[in-house]
Amino acid sequence: MSRRKHLIFTYGTLMRDGVNHGLLATARFVAEAHTEPGFELFDLGHFPAMSTGGQTVVRGEIYEVDDRTLVRLDRLEGHPEFYQRTPIRLADGQEVQTYLMGDARMRRRPAIPSGDWRAHRAQACGGEWSDEE
Repeated sequence: MSRRKHLIFTYGTLMRDGVNHGLLATARFVAEAHTEPGFELFDLGHFPAMSTGGQTVVRGEIYEVDDRTLVRLDRLEGHPEFYQRTPIRLADGQEVQTYLMGDARMRRRPAIPSGDWRAHRAQACGGEWSDEE
């Protein structure tokens, strides 16, 4: 396996303090970031999903991961059957990869208009960010 590095934009349970953040133990945190407008973020219960076609700016974090970590992330996200790892452009023009979900899976799911999973979960949990229930 090669030793290539990949920039991944995370916006849910993989972010710091998220239940799946441990998968990024060997990854390098790059920066907090946000997308260009043009996405939607949905609440799927214990995790969010992002899709294209909206007007929302989604907030998250960028990590530099190696090939082995990318394989683990793909497995967690069910790529390509559940989420699809897809290149996107962030607000600063940087191109990264993220996990998007097709619109059909999000019908009747509540939207997160703020585009911020942490803030959404904190509000749902009475003001404190917690990804574990």
